Amino acid sequence: MLESLLQAARPLFTAAFTLWGSPVTWLEIVGFVLSVTMVLCNWRVNPLGWPLAMLSSFLYALLFADSKLYGEAGLQLFFIAMAGWGWSQWLRGTGDGGRALQVGTLSARQRWLCLLGVLAAWPVLALALLRFTDSDAAWLDALPTVGSVAGTLLLARKRVENWAVWTIVNLVSVALFASKGLWLTVVLYALFTVMALWGWRTWRGMLRG
Repeated sequence: MLESLLQAARPLFTAAFTLWGSPVTWLEIVGFVLSVTMVLCNWRVNPLGWPLAMLSSFLYALLFADSKLYGEAGLQLFFIAMAGWGWSQWLRGTGDGGRALQVGTLSARQRWLCLLGVLAAWPVLALALLRFTDSDAAWLDALPTVGSVAGTLLLARKRVENWAVWTIVNLVSVALFASKGLWLTVVLYALFTVMALWGWRTWRGMLRG
């Protein structure tokens, strides 16, 4: 199945230009544009960000699988599934008292549970990648993968802390993708880091407002 998808998408893997000695494909360019637009929508709490997440995640699943980053590739499939749920949450989800879902924060206990969950899942996924795939960056691949699961869940429920999680995930991802020579994706995740910090500031402003 995976090989068939990669073969069908092969024309998108044509290099558009070279960046720092590595080819940048059309697939990576389209994924870049869709991803930036998605985050801009998330800033503004615009539900359009979720269908954009589906499209960009599908493209990045192909890109990462082709680069043997199987944790990240699998994560994109999770993103596609979660985007449908997140979209429904933003359109029809409810919070306390049955009111429409609003931007809010986690309790101290919930923050600790989130952190411990990520730290527990990280070695489990890394060891699974080492055992069942030919991944050559299992530990560096696994950390942003499990962090992104937490970030997506928090974003879907409009918790401000999602931006803090994404900031850490994006910084680790910069190192991961640099190790693979995916330079446009490195630029994207560096930009994501800045955007996550700005999103954190913007959503905290919503709470004060």
